[in-house]
Amino acid sequence: MAWAIWKQRAKQTAIVLVAILAVTATGSALLWRDRPTLDSTGWQAPPDPAENNASVTATWLGVTTLLFDDGESQVLIDGFFSRPTLWNSILGLEVVNDAATINQALHEFGIRRLTAVIPVHSHFDHAMDIGAIARRTSASVLGSESTANIARGAGVPEDQIIVAADGQTYEFGEFRVRLLRSRHAPIGWGGNAPLPGTIEEPLSMPQPIDAFREGASYSIVVEHTQGTTLVQGSAGFVEGALEPLSADVVMLSIGGLTTLDRGYAESYWQETVTSTGALAVYPIHFDDFTKPFGTVIPSPKFLGNLEKTAKWFEEFRNKWDKETKILLPEFGKPIPLYAPPSPST
Repeated sequence: MAWAIWKQRAKQTAIVLVAILAVTATGSALLWRDRPTLDSTGWQAPPDPAENNASVTATWLGVTTLLFDDGESQVLIDGFFSRPTLWNSILGLEVVNDAATINQALHEFGIRRLTAVIPVHSHFDHAMDIGAIARRTSASVLGSESTANIARGAGVPEDQIIVAADGQTYEFGEFRVRLLRSRHAPIGWGGNAPLPGTIEEPLSMPQPIDAFREGASYSIVVEHTQGTTLVQGSAGFVEGALEPLSADVVMLSIGGLTTLDRGYAESYWQETVTSTGALAVYPIHFDDFTKPFGTVIPSPKFLGNLEKTAKWFEEFRNKWDKETKILLPEFGKPIPLYAPPSPST
């Protein structure tokens, strides 16, 4: 009799557990599918470089990968072409550099004059492919010691690796680049950065994505004779750090911004846009980086609501920077960064 009662209770418990798992799985699937659309932002697309007669462009290649090009030299911010799947992240599986996708990206976007690869920090969605890119192009890798160890693990020669000094200017053709210490968006546990810490040894692939520790996070200033662009690759900031800087354009990461409060987002806008006087803002890091390279789908709302961010940014712009335009970059399409110089008279 006791055995029969125990079996019945065990069966009931199993049914309850299965029901809980089913509800959890269904809820997670619904959350993952609940996404805004690109059109919901109301942001306009950038002008056409041909119509603008611009000689300096930036091409957005997803997440915060940006290719700067002045027709002579190219500088790549980040370098994330391989795209580990969602299951790689959830299950902690090892990932590898996707050689076919990297080769395709270099060919399709004409990355043949690359002088430098510069990650904003050393998480996998920023720095995973930097070594593979540097080996194919002979470009310098510029970043933190953690970034240097990613390059070393990929077999990049030491004379191609530059460990950045805070605020120092590095010249690549007509581009002058400075890395200013910043902070990652505080979207990890307890308001910290996700995957904090440093990479202490050369990091050879394959590796799980949690091997790619943050290292140092930077605001990257890309200067040219025609203008200045600030790349803020994570929605974190150091109060007052950018006050001396004047910029024409800000490439502004919004990844995870709406998981923080509106007051934080407004301070972030003021520290990066208002303080620099930028007249053009391009939101970046809003797309789901578990999708294949070239597929631009906004992240699920619970990870960062693009539509909500757009409303906040319109409010901030109207309050603080009425002359500033907010434009939505299009994947793979060059953005004219600066007005062409006036013809000499």
